[in-house]
Amino acid sequence: MKRIIFLIWTSLFMCSAWAQEVEVTVYNQNFALVKDQRYFDLTKGINKVQFNDVAKLIEPTSVHFVSLTDPASSVILEQNYEYDLMSSDKLLSKYIDKNIKIVTGDERSYDGMLLSYDNANVVISAADGLSMITRPDNIRQISFEKIPEGLITKPTLVWELESTKDGRQLTEVSYLTSGITWNCEYVTVLDATDKNIDLDGWVSIDNRSGATYKDAKLKLIAGEVKRAQGKSYDRNVVMMEARAAAPSQFEEKAFFEYHLYTLQRKSTLKDNQTKQISLLNARGVPIKKEFIFDPSAGKWSYQYYSDNETIKENVRVELELKNSKENNLGMPLPKGKVKVYKKDTDGSLQFIGEDAIEHTPKDEKVRLYIGDAFDIVGERERLDFKQEYRSATETYEISLRNHKETDAEVIVREKLSRYTNWNIVESSLKGEKKDASTMDFKVIVPKNGEQKITYKVKYRW
Repeated sequence: MKRIIFLIWTSLFMCSAWAQEVEVTVYNQNFALVKDQRYFDLTKGINKVQFNDVAKLIEPTSVHFVSLTDPASSVILEQNYEYDLMSSDKLLSKYIDKNIKIVTGDERSYDGMLLSYDNANVVISAADGLSMITRPDNIRQISFEKIPEGLITKPTLVWELESTKDGRQLTEVSYLTSGITWNCEYVTVLDATDKNIDLDGWVSIDNRSGATYKDAKLKLIAGEVKRAQGKSYDRNVVMMEARAAAPSQFEEKAFFEYHLYTLQRKSTLKDNQTKQISLLNARGVPIKKEFIFDPSAGKWSYQYYSDNETIKENVRVELELKNSKENNLGMPLPKGKVKVYKKDTDGSLQFIGEDAIEHTPKDEKVRLYIGDAFDIVGERERLDFKQEYRSATETYEISLRNHKETDAEVIVREKLSRYTNWNIVESSLKGEKKDASTMDFKVIVPKNGEQKITYKVKYRW
């Protein structure tokens, strides 16, 4: 219909309320804790209290009410969560067999009982008989006497509340709601030497809970909070250009076994909005670039049962940094995606890779696998295999070819069976045993050259 104006006359018996303050604690598991302070004018005895503007996705069983003025003076006897929201069709459906008034585009007026309606027509019984009015083109205005019972304009908590005294009280209502979450996005710029990065952290808060939280105190919880069971957004590259390190807008503190980040100013979280706030800025963070050749990554752990005689695998490019104050960091880093950029010879930023990190405490290392090396080729060939009673031996040759104009150090990572006793009995290059199933060999491959290593491993079981 071109335009319908609903004229409604109604009187609410609910007591009045004035908003005072709201605090929102967002968890990165698609829920939040809302604490809403409001004043209510209460009378001694039973009060019918309407608490509106709550989240559409509220968990009604999580509601906690307390009077901050006098905690012992008020108690909720009954709670109802009303979410049958008003719309034109719902309003018309509630008025079947009730009187309405319709004004058409040619200023004709119809006053009578609504019998039926659909997308095409509205039928009413008036004093002069039945009238069918074309919908939507011919209806300009529909008038109703009042809001039908049980139909509301916003999700609302309705309480029967008993108060021991008259007067205005400041109350606090806490509840959990789904549909609101946050995540962290990190943007890094690698310098020309590949030895330092500038790092910016951004918090993205996605509010789809069905409510707006105006001028809210905002807190974020990082950690995996257990609950009983019954998106990331990219920043524009311009935001990374030549930013000076800015003071953090969040105060970070340990809280229980999690970490709490409190925004040092108020912020409005609108419904159906994604808000992004700067979390941290760090400049000149030392970083180490490594080339990793891991031909057995994801392969069957019992190598000596494999039928593969030759394996070709890409050489990974990984970046490692330490989250410490000495490296201009040291804040516990929430989990999130890390995008890596670098300036080309023209000074323009180019995207060179992305990885995700888990929650990382201070003084722990962060490793980023950002892509595969184009000019370094790795190959592993099994030269020999012998199996004897309760033992077996394998001989491997690893070939690394470097097509770069500079020498390259490559870490050859060999995964050996963790279910047997093993040891390297022969090797052309000394390696380092990292754990029960991993041996690393560090190989310097000359520019435009090739380097080979061979080793023999013996298994016993």
